[in-house]
Amino acid sequence: MAFDSLPDWIIIIAVILILFGGAKKIPELARNLGRASGEYTRGKMELEKEIRNAINNPSAGKDQVDYIESAKKMGIDTTGKTVDQVKQEMSSKLNLENR
Repeated sequence: MAFDSLPDWIIIIAVILILFGGAKKIPELARNLGRASGEYTRGKMELEKEIRNAINNPSAGKDQVDYIESAKKMGIDTTGKTVDQVKQEMSSKLNLENR
């Protein structure tokens, strides 16, 4: 039997939780998972907002190093690219992720 889909894994985890933690733990786990997901989403949106502000407002005192480091953290290869090219790739990546 192969468990390749997400619903299969959710069912398996639910059964394990019921066996070892009791049915009362499932709502608590779901609540904590929802909170963690919300925190992740808020953090991601805040980071995207800061990056957009830095790209759109270069006079805010940001150095080229900040753009390069931010791009690297986003998984963008910066080798041999100008700051403007890096900014463009960062902007494109953010726009693609929000679609």
